[in-house]
Parts: sequence; C-alpha cells; structure tokens
Amino acid sequence: MNRMGFVQADPIRAPARAQDLILRHRVNDYRAGELELRYPTLDVEEDFFINYGYVSRALYSLMHPRADSSVSPKDKRRARRVLEFVRERGEVHPREVDEHFAHGTVTNYWGGSSNATTHLMDAMHYRGQLRVLRREKGIRIYAPRDHAREPLSAAERRARVDALVDAVVRIYAPLTASSLTYYVRRLRYAAPQWAGDLTDALRRAKQRLGCAHAGLDWYFPADENVFNHSGTDVVRLLAPFDPVVHDRTRFERLWGWEYRFEAYTPVAKRRLGYYAMPLLWRDRVIGWANVSVKNDALQCDIGYVVSPPRDRAFKREFDGEADRLHRFLGLK
Repeated sequence: MNRMGFVQADPIRAPARAQDLILRHRVNDYRAGELELRYPTLDVEEDFFINYGYVSRALYSLMHPRADSSVSPKDKRRARRVLEFVRERGEVHPREVDEHFAHGTVTNYWGGSSNATTHLMDAMHYRGQLRVLRREKGIRIYAPRDHAREPLSAAERRARVDALVDAVVRIYAPLTASSLTYYVRRLRYAAPQWAGDLTDALRRAKQRLGCAHAGLDWYFPADENVFNHSGTDVVRLLAPFDPVVHDRTRFERLWGWEYRFEAYTPVAKRRLGYYAMPLLWRDRVIGWANVSVKNDALQCDIGYVVSPPRDRAFKREFDGEADRLHRFLGLK
C-alpha cells in the first residue's frame, strides 16, 4: 500500500472485491478480505482519491483538510452536533447516530432513498471530520478525525498538488497526453480546495515527467524505465479496475479491442459478461473470464478476442492462475 499509494475499492464480489483482486497480484500469498481484516493495524485510510478506495497515510495527509463550499448552513450545524456525539463516544456505528438524532431520509446519488445519517456521515468522512476505524459486516465504524489547519503558502500548496499528480501517474502510467489530463482533472475529488490549481499542475507535470513518443506522447515517472520489459510466460486474471487496464483508451491502443465493465449494463446488452476479468497472457490481453464459485468449485467462463493460444505453456499457466485464485478465495 505504501508503494502503490491507492487501491480502488468496489463492493461487488465476482469472485472477490476489486481491492482484493488488485492486491493478490502484488502481495505474496494474499487472501481475499485481508485488507479489511488488517486495516485497523495498517497505516491506511479509506478515502476518496480519483475514486473511492484505500490510500496510504502519506497520500491521505496530502489531501486533507478538505474544504467543501457546497455544504449548507443546516448541514454544518448537523455535522457539528454529530461530531460532538462521536467525540463523546470515541467510535460509533451509524445506527447509533441515527437512533440519537433521527435525521430521516434523503435522495441518494442513484435517485433512491438513503438514510440521512449515513449520507451526512459519508460527507463528514469525505471532508475529513471522521475516519473509518474499521468495518463490521461491511458497515463503516467511525471515529473522530482532527486536522491541523495551518495555512499553506503558495509554494507548499503547489508542492502538495504536484505530489498528488505524481502519485496518480505512478499508479496508472504510462499515460497519453489526453489520459494524463483526465487523471489530473480527477484530482478535483481528492483535493477540491485546489481544483483551480490543476491546470497549472498539469503544465508543470508535462515538464517534469518522463516522456517518449510512440505514435503519441506517453508520460511516466521520470525515474522509471517503462521500456525495460522482459516477457514472461504468465497468465493473470485482472480486476476491471486494476491499474493495468484502468485506462480504457490506453487499453484499446495497446491491445486492439474495446473492454467495458458491464455489471451495470442490462443483461441483453452485455457482450463480455457481468464481471468480465481481462485475461493477460505474457504482455497481451487476449480475452476475458467470468469467474464464479459453485459448491466450492471454481468455474471460469472464458472468452477470447480471436482464439485461445495453442501452445502448452498457456494451458499450464492458465491452470496455475486458476490454482492461485482457488487459494486466494480460500476454497476447499
């Protein structure tokens, strides 16, 4: 986590959550659920970066305290009262807060009805007034969070914004100029108080980062050699949000086909499947797999862009990846 800085989270388990599927390729002998299990002992925070997920404490400190000018006076008053309540208790389940204040319901992002207390505490968490202490049956248990509100000089603010840009490039590089612009603009969610500084930060990044021209300009950390590649016979089934495949424009340029995440696509319109995991063979993404568990047995429904490789090495390595998934999921 310290090396990556950020791992995107998603609640869908097909066959496991995105954060676990991402970490299993990067942490030896990782098992599904270990991040959540060990979270209280790690220097890690649940928070929003370019998406929601887990961030290192160092990255978290770059983004806070957040300023959010959209908060109404009414919600500010509610937040102050809730924060006082949480400080008295030390830690709280949202149900305790709701029972104490009975805030009612609100319309959520998807147009449905959400508990107003949950909505308010989500907003307080985003602003850094609360932190996720742990989870119980998937529910966030909150504790109070205080930040030093020392005024930053222009130079300090610029240094923090540049560090955030470097962090996102380190995770998702190499990036084309258009993708770099997209990811830098996403940092308005990481640090809304500095959204107006991102245009200048993008300009500085293009001067600071390594750059190579291969049909397009590609940007990457200056201290990395992205062309130092030694191919290996290995199969990996990747999460839809894995940094390797996260940039869909780069995906199509590198591997010549369009990958889409279709969990929220109507069944009749799906081409790949509910939770199609890109299938990486050597240095090519050659297809996808929908993985499920039935009666403690792993089932892989595989699709190929063209046709499956015919060499024995692929069959051997695919079986090896299936074995790794089996252990990762803790199947008998």
